[in-house]
This record gives sequence, C-alpha cells and structure tokens, in this order.
Amino acid sequence: MDGDLVVTSRFRIPPGELSERYSHASGPGGQGVNTSDSRVELTFDVERSASVPADLRARIAARLGRRLVGGRVTVVAAEHRGQLANRRTARARLAQLLREAAAPPPPGRRATRPTRGSKARRLESKKRRSQVKRGRSRPAE
Repeated sequence: MDGDLVVTSRFRIPPGELSERYSHASGPGGQGVNTSDSRVELTFDVERSASVPADLRARIAARLGRRLVGGRVTVVAAEHRGQLANRRTARARLAQLLREAAAPPPPGRRATRPTRGSKARRLESKKRRSQVKRGRSRPAE
C-alpha cells in the first residue's frame, strides 16, 4: 500500500506524489457511517510530477483534458465500508486511468481499393434497384 503506484513498466508514482483526502461516505456502514471517514479522494499532479516521463506528459494531459483541474487529476472511491479498501480501489482506478491515457495511439488506417468482385456486386445491385423502380412507374402512352 505504501509502495510505488505502478502505472506502466517505466512509469511509477512514488507515494509522496499522491495526495489523499478522507471524508464521510454515504451508503452502507451501519452505526459507523457517521463517524468513520471511509471515502477517499486520491489526487495526482500530472503537470508538475517528476515521475511522469517527458514524452508521456503531453499525451496524458491531452487525453485527460477536462478531467485535469489545475494540472491535477482526482479519483474518488466510496463504495466500500472500510477506508483501506477504498484506498486500494482509488489507487487501482488512478493507475488504470493513467495507463489508458498513456497508451500509444492506434496505428493509422491503411487505404485499400475495392476488389473487382465488390465493384461488380455493387453495380449489379444498382441495376436491380433501378429495374424495380422503373417497374413501379406508369407505362408511357
């Protein structure tokens, strides 16, 4: 729990760069729901962190876009009754979010040409459709 947050093989976040806030969570918890701070807000500063590789910083910032507030991304977890479980969930969510944002873009589309058979099928279906429509009209007098 106190070790580095592993995002990718070359992108690890030391615990000192993560900021956690705790508050009352709504939902299940019995009598302890009003006394324990089980909701967790985990914040990470993407723009000023030394652990983000330089080539990934711009990509992550661009992909997260509106989720960044002042260069920081925040993840909230409140579905578990215990604070420790919510801390684990928040760390896993942040790692997944950053992993997806840091992923390389998919390869571009390679242009292809239609095959001779597909061209023939397309023209044949156009002819059939044309004949159907021509058959609906009134005969010329």
